[in-house]
Amino acid sequence: MPAAPVKPPAAADRVYMHVKQAVLDRRYEGGTLLTEGELALAVGVSRTPVREALLKLEMEGLLKLYPKKGALVLAVSAQEIADVVETRLLVEEFAVRRAVPAPASLVERLEELLEEQKRRAEAGDLAEVAVTDRCFHAEIVRHAGNQILSRLYDQLRDRQLRMGVAVMQSQPDRVAKNITEHAEILDRIKAGDVEGAAHCVRQHLTWVKVLVRGEDR
Repeated sequence: MPAAPVKPPAAADRVYMHVKQAVLDRRYEGGTLLTEGELALAVGVSRTPVREALLKLEMEGLLKLYPKKGALVLAVSAQEIADVVETRLLVEEFAVRRAVPAPASLVERLEELLEEQKRRAEAGDLAEVAVTDRCFHAEIVRHAGNQILSRLYDQLRDRQLRMGVAVMQSQPDRVAKNITEHAEILDRIKAGDVEGAAHCVRQHLTWVKVLVRGEDR
């Protein structure tokens, strides 16, 4: 029996995915004003699904709508950076303590993600580097075995990706530093060193809010 044809995404979903990915990749940077007409033309849809998609993105905190003008891409604020880093520290330090001693499946997956991050970095694909970076941390959180905590962490995904690209654009040498620090976290996990792994995670995350502002260690 032939497989049923795959139904293409609805028009509003196509606009939503187009705009969201561009915001996360920082192709639409903070302060950019998006108009319904431009987006409708870019995606090949009418203005009605554009409005629907923009409303959804405003609810997610990525845009601010201005009637008859368009949608303003919101910049990453210092307060948002501080809030995300603080939340990540609470979640990730707890998670790495719970995940060590680590099962072989976690170690293997972290090794795969580290190699993938290196390949993406060599290719200069910052958006995908940010994705693999985030997946590395999310994998540790998932192995802590607390589903509520994992769901909470997943809610930070979009902000993490956007900040990750911002860090690498403002501090290109941070890509190599991230990889080195991930390797250090992985080494501590493989060694079964709970306190060492927690320390590495804290050191790795503490500098995010500084680096997003364009400063160096």
